[in-house]
Amino acid sequence: MALVVRPSPIHSVGVYTNTPIRKGTRIVEYAGERITPEEADRRYDGVSRTYLYGLEDGKTVIDGEGLGAYLNHSCDPNCEVDEVKGRVWLYAIRNIAAGEELVWDYNLYDDDDPAPCHCGSPKCRGTMYSREWMAKMRRQARKKSQQRKTVKKRKRQPAPV
Repeated sequence: MALVVRPSPIHSVGVYTNTPIRKGTRIVEYAGERITPEEADRRYDGVSRTYLYGLEDGKTVIDGEGLGAYLNHSCDPNCEVDEVKGRVWLYAIRNIAAGEELVWDYNLYDDDDPAPCHCGSPKCRGTMYSREWMAKMRRQARKKSQQRKTVKKRKRQPAPV
């Protein structure tokens, strides 16, 4: 299969296939230097764009490079990632036609900085964060709002005489 990097309407550049790809095909590895989460935070403090991928072990982050790092996010992906023996591979989750951009759902988590999505899909949820992470953030926001209301009520009550 021939993969090429070229301009993308989603974001900057993307990876495209010149040949059809069958569902289930292993396409490309998400490769790069393996670092700790702390090192990733240090390297990219204040940087808006990164190519980081956190492994399931929670102790290792891949600082992405190569073709795998250039696949864009989409809320309607044609690829997905899978860890196999400590390596991260992107697989086709449906048949992909020649000329299509290869995209996967980043399902970001563990942050509250804005991560707007510009995938253009009718299924777009407006963010690159996972549905689970967004639900957690909504629960936390509701909890904070309820706590503020409780504090305001206490402040309005007259002091005992």
